[in-house]
Amino acid sequence: VQLQAFGGGLVQAGGSLSLSCAASGGTFSRYAMGWFRQAPGKEREFVAAISWGGGSTNYADSVKGRFTISRDNAKNTVYLQMNSLKPEDAAVYYCAAARATAQAIIIAGRLYDYWGQGTLVTVSS
Repeated sequence: VQLQAFGGGLVQAGGSLSLSCAASGGTFSRYAMGWFRQAPGKEREFVAAISWGGGSTNYADSVKGRFTISRDNAKNTVYLQMNSLKPEDAAVYYCAAARATAQAIIIAGRLYDYWGQGTLVTVSS
């Protein structure tokens, strides 16, 4: 599976940004998907995850209520809508895919099988 993330950019604090991650080369609808981020000098951290059919989601506490993960299996794409952005949200955002059972939500990065190249989000204060 190849993953390519889009949508990063520069946004003012309080603004919104929508990330997309397009998958190819596999059966997208059978993969749990996740978004992670890594800021300079920091470790990669979990942001959000979604199950196969989109019925189950999970978020890091730091983004809960502000970010929304969704997927469109017909378009082989997973999305991350980011609202009320804060300077501390600035990072390179990565999407990832994991072979999983139908309702599984994968939080641990080490359990993901495929990773996208990342897209940079910059938040100005």
